[in-house]
Amino acid sequence: MLLGGGHAHVAVLKAFGQQPLAGTRLVLVSPYDDTPYSGMLPGMIAGHYSRDEIHLDLRPLCAFARADFIRGRAVGLDLHTRHIQLDGGEQVAFDVLSIDTGSTPTRAEIPGAEEFAIAVKPIDQLLHRLPELDEPFLRHRETPFHLVTVGGGAGGVELTLSLQHRLRAFARRKGLPDNLLHCTIITGSTNILPGHHRRVIARFESILRQRGICVLTNDPTETVQPSRVICESGREIAYAALFWTTNAAAPDWPAQAGLATDASGFVAVNSFLQSTSHDFVFAAGDVATLIENPCPKSGVYAVRQGPPLARNLRAVLRGLPMESYHPQRLSLNLISTGDRQAVASRGGICVSGRWVWYLKRFIDQKWMRGYRNLRA
Repeated sequence: MLLGGGHAHVAVLKAFGQQPLAGTRLVLVSPYDDTPYSGMLPGMIAGHYSRDEIHLDLRPLCAFARADFIRGRAVGLDLHTRHIQLDGGEQVAFDVLSIDTGSTPTRAEIPGAEEFAIAVKPIDQLLHRLPELDEPFLRHRETPFHLVTVGGGAGGVELTLSLQHRLRAFARRKGLPDNLLHCTIITGSTNILPGHHRRVIARFESILRQRGICVLTNDPTETVQPSRVICESGREIAYAALFWTTNAAAPDWPAQAGLATDASGFVAVNSFLQSTSHDFVFAAGDVATLIENPCPKSGVYAVRQGPPLARNLRAVLRGLPMESYHPQRLSLNLISTGDRQAVASRGGICVSGRWVWYLKRFIDQKWMRGYRNLRA
């Protein structure tokens, strides 16, 4: 059973479609018929891509892999009987389970956040709520429209720049002044983009200043009210739209079922992407933590985990030795700036410009083409 249609699992479906394994039945369980590619999400928000361009249809991919598709969301797991419980009440049996369900931003511990903030994940819920911005934005013809993002990581910075580009373009189409849009990023960290090289941080600090985006650092959010965010310092920031992009949170049911997890509740896996407590369970992407060699929870690593996960699932089904997955020490980071430009970095190397955005588009579209129009 492949639980979740994340980046790693689409690679597993493709691999088993290209080389079927006799005597094996594949089942994909997902709450959605299609899955978004996170690398292209900022481009869609900014208006450069359509919804179809950034989504993979899971049903044709399942047909290629000769896999059954079950639409549903996991709410429970019985490791003794090897059953998954779905939100519709169904119980689905498995012999070997692989989990790639992703994560959601942490909001539960901040009063009011779940009620008033729009979370960046699940992505489909974010995309469903984006049109809610249009009508309130139109009403601000003479007064400022305050857009606030909580979270200063790459996701928060990229989302804010994309939303600013989207709404300014919308204002121009409607004949409205675009200078009434005020954007603010709030983070509890000492600077934006924690974990990135200082050159990348400096580049984005410059870009945000040029775009007029206010950045409030070292001031964690304490509570959220219907039209304002209150920080630990006592500072109050008014908002018309509030987005939440803080650190990822794990679902509750893996730990409740008895799977080994890290301190944050993510499924603990070894170098084979195999559960450290149950050898018939595997996990990849944001929902998993490599205990021996932790890596950032981003789509870059989820994509890289797909092929080794497919090989190890095939190996365990055949009773053969598995291979270790070692995340790359340095990765190429491509962060867009909303306006068909992007910043590329790897280690201490940092470059930016329009050509970087087109390089990013080429890489993203090449990955998408690899899962479309598949033939046996």
